[in-house]
Amino acid sequence: MNDYSVAALPEGVDPAWLPPSAFRPLGSRRVRVVGDGPLVATVRGEVAAAVRDHGGEVVGDGAVDLELVGTNDSGGDPEAFTVERTATTTTVRASGAGLLYGLHHVVRLGEAAFSAAAAGEFAPRQPIRMLDHWDNVDVHPVMGQVERGYAGGSLFYDDGAVRSDLSRVAAYARLLGSIGVNRVGLNNVNVHRTEARLLTDLLPDVVRLADVFRPHGIRVGLSVSFASPVVLGGLATSDPLDPEVRDWWARTTAAVYAAIPDFAGYVVKADSEGQPGPFAYGRDHADGANALARAVKPFGGTVFWRAFVYDHHQDWRDRSTDRARAAHDHFAPLDGGFDDNVVLQVKAGPIDFQPREPVSPVIASMPSTRLAAEFQVTQEYTGQQKHVCYLVPQWREVLAFRPWGDGGGAVADAVAGVVAVSNAGTDPFWTGHPLAQANLYGFGRLAWDDRLAQGAVLDEWIGLTFADDGVREALHRVMDDSWRTYERYTAPLGVGFMVNPSGHYGPAVDGYEYSRWGTYHFADRDGVGVDRTRATGTGFTGQYPAPWRDVYESLDTCPDELLLFFHHVPYDHVLHSGTTVVQHIYDTHFDGHDEVRRTAATWAALEGRVPAAVFDRVTDLLTEQLRCATEWRDQVNTYFHRKSGAPDGRGRRIY
Repeated sequence: MNDYSVAALPEGVDPAWLPPSAFRPLGSRRVRVVGDGPLVATVRGEVAAAVRDHGGEVVGDGAVDLELVGTNDSGGDPEAFTVERTATTTTVRASGAGLLYGLHHVVRLGEAAFSAAAAGEFAPRQPIRMLDHWDNVDVHPVMGQVERGYAGGSLFYDDGAVRSDLSRVAAYARLLGSIGVNRVGLNNVNVHRTEARLLTDLLPDVVRLADVFRPHGIRVGLSVSFASPVVLGGLATSDPLDPEVRDWWARTTAAVYAAIPDFAGYVVKADSEGQPGPFAYGRDHADGANALARAVKPFGGTVFWRAFVYDHHQDWRDRSTDRARAAHDHFAPLDGGFDDNVVLQVKAGPIDFQPREPVSPVIASMPSTRLAAEFQVTQEYTGQQKHVCYLVPQWREVLAFRPWGDGGGAVADAVAGVVAVSNAGTDPFWTGHPLAQANLYGFGRLAWDDRLAQGAVLDEWIGLTFADDGVREALHRVMDDSWRTYERYTAPLGVGFMVNPSGHYGPAVDGYEYSRWGTYHFADRDGVGVDRTRATGTGFTGQYPAPWRDVYESLDTCPDELLLFFHHVPYDHVLHSGTTVVQHIYDTHFDGHDEVRRTAATWAALEGRVPAAVFDRVTDLLTEQLRCATEWRDQVNTYFHRKSGAPDGRGRRIY
C-alpha cells in the first residue's frame, strides 16, 4: 500500500512553491517531531526529507532548533497552531492539522522562523477552504476531460476511470495542504452519467482518492446529481419530500460514510443550465438542499448547494428579465429555511466570474443561512491561463467589501467559508501558465486569512518558488497589476463578457448580444450599458442594502469601474475621472495593450535568472497574450468608434 503522507514529485513535474530549496532553513537544523497519527506522520516525513536534503538532523532527545509537537488537546481548534520562541528553539504546537499548517508556516518564514518574530497564535479565518474540480470521469464531447480547464487533463481521471497511479494526486494534495485547503470536490458540478456513479458502484475509486488527500488534512466530497434517486436508484421520482427518495439518500449516504468516514459531503448544482432540480416537483431549493442535508447530518457532513440558478433561455428582446437578479430572487426569500449543515455556495459576483462585477447582493441578504463565497481560480473569463492575470487583488477586494457600509462587517465576516474552482491539471507546471500557480497559492492563503496583504501573498509565492531572490522586483512588476491590465484591454467599465461564445477566449463584442444567456451590453448608436436601476431599469440595485442600493442607483455616485453594469449611458457621459465613456474605452484599450508589451520586456530580462523551462513557457504565452490583447484593443475600439462616430482625442489609429 502506498504511503501518501510522503509525496514524491513525479519526474518532469514542476515543484511549484515547494521546491527542496524552500526547506533549506528548516532542513539544515536539528529538528524534533513529537506525537502520533496520520498528520503527524506527514509532518515527520516532510522533516525527514528536508534534513536529508540539507544536512540537518532529526533528534529524539537533547537540544533542538525546531520542535513540532502534536498534542492530544481535544478542546481546541484542530487547525490552529501556536509558535513559541526561546533563546535557541522554535516550538510549534497543535492538536490536529494545525501541526501541518505550522510546519509550512515555518517553511514560509525561512530564517525568520528562528527568531523572536516567529512567535504567535495562528488560526484560519474561514473554517471551509475548498477547491472544486470540474473534472469529468469520461471525456465530455464538448467540455473535454476538465470543464473550463486550461492545464492539461484531469489529475484524477483517465480513460473513463480513476487513475491507477495516484502519485501526481499525492503531490497535488501536498501542495494544497501546504496552503491550508481542507476540502476538495472531486468531480464536475455538471454531473453526467458516469460521474453520478461515483456515489455508488464507483465509490471504491473515491475511497482511493480520499486516502491520498487525508494525510494532508483534506476531506473529499462529490458533486451529485439531484436526479440520482432516478438515475442510480431506479425510483420513479426525485421529489425531495417523497419518503422513498429521502430513504434512498439516507441509505446511499450511509454507505458512503461507511467507506469514507471523513467524507466532506455533497456539492449540488440544481435547476441550473439544464441540471435537474426541485423545481420539477414544485419544490424550492430549501426543500431540495434539506433532503440531502438530513442524509449527511448524522455523519457530520455538509451539503454545498450552489446558488447559480437563472433562466438560460432568456429572450434577448426582453429587457425586464435580468440574469443578475436571479440568485437573489430565488434564494433570498428562503433565508432561514435551510438546515444548519447546508452551505449556500454563492458566486462572488451576480453574473459569472467576470473580470469586474459588483459583489453579489445575496451575501448581504441571507443572515440566517450559512454562505460560502465562490471564486474561480481557473481563468475562464480572465485569459484562460494564457494571460498573466494575478487574481488575489480581485478576491481580496471582494472579501473586504462591506455590504452594509463602513459601519458594518465585511464579506469575509458574513460567510462561513470560501470555495473556488481549481486551475490545476496534468500540465507539468500544474496550471498551464507557470505564473498562474500564484493564483492557486494565493487562494489558499487568502482563504486562511483574508487580511493578508496582496503584495505579501505574492511575495511569499515568489520567495518559495524561485531560488534567485533577485527576480522578486521584476515579478512584482509583471504580476501586481495584471488583473487590472486584463480588465483594461477587455470589456469596459464592468459591462462584462464580449467574449467568443464558443470558448470564452478572445474578443467577440456582440458574441452574446442576441443569445439566450442573458449577458448583454445593449450598445447602440447613442450609448452602452445595462440599466439596472430601480427608477427606469430592472430594479437590481434594490437588492442591495443601504448605502449601496443608492450608491449604485445614482450616476453621481456609481463607481466608474461598474458604471456600465448598472447604467445605460451616452458615449459622451463624463466619468468621475473627467473623461468621456468612449474616450475611456479608447484610452484603456491602448493602455492595457501597451502594459502587456512592457510586461513581456520585463520578463525577457529574466532570462537566465529563472529556470529555462519556465522562462520559455512564459515567453511563449506572453507572445500569445500580446497578440490577443492587440485583437481586444482593435476590435473593441473599432466597434465603439463605428457605433458612436466619436474620434479618439489622441489621434491614434482605430480601424
